[in-house]
Amino acid sequence: MNKITTVLFDFDGTIMDTNSLIINSWQYTFRTIEGKERPEEEIIATLGEPLALSMKNLLPNVPVEQAVEIYRKYQHGNFSDEINIYPGMLELIKKLKKKGYKMGIVTSRMTGTTIQGLEKYGIRDCFEAVVTCDHTEKHKPDPEPVNIALKILGSKPEESIMIGDSKFDILCAKNAGVKSVLVGWAVAMSGEDREGEGAPEHIIENAEDLFQLIENDWSRLKTIGAD
Repeated sequence: MNKITTVLFDFDGTIMDTNSLIINSWQYTFRTIEGKERPEEEIIATLGEPLALSMKNLLPNVPVEQAVEIYRKYQHGNFSDEINIYPGMLELIKKLKKKGYKMGIVTSRMTGTTIQGLEKYGIRDCFEAVVTCDHTEKHKPDPEPVNIALKILGSKPEESIMIGDSKFDILCAKNAGVKSVLVGWAVAMSGEDREGEGAPEHIIENAEDLFQLIENDWSRLKTIGAD
């Protein structure tokens, strides 16, 4: 069994709780364009997708560039105030760094705000690779973002894991031949999504579970937090 050497993290909904920020940004966009808000379920269903794709699907009659500009206007003014790191993640990332694991970020977010979030909590230097939507034309669930991160880190897929909160993260990992872990606090992945082709190999209920998972023999562990 290959020893885990590399840990890849999604950003939104995995390391950082950006759910309120994203929902508020969308509602601001809807209010600006349509004069009213929409049900939150419509927004939650897009979590993990590239923003431009979501805009095209939810606002098909509005130029994507126009809608994205409105959305990002809200985010630029409220980003730092409306994001929080999930409990235990700060300690986990620092512990993994100290233990010598190679770490990367693989996200559909833009580079600027991704770096801003990492710097807010002093963990930018923990990640040798930060792959965002700016670095690839193909996005999750295509394996290209993970493949780019692995190339930067000099890592093999069979020695790597990807932690995320959406079906796009899990499928991206699987398509790249990387082990997949779903965070139990995910709101972007329903019970149905957690089964079948998009099922993660493991589910963690808290950050410390991830450390225990990769420090032990992966092949002998049962899914943490799953029935």
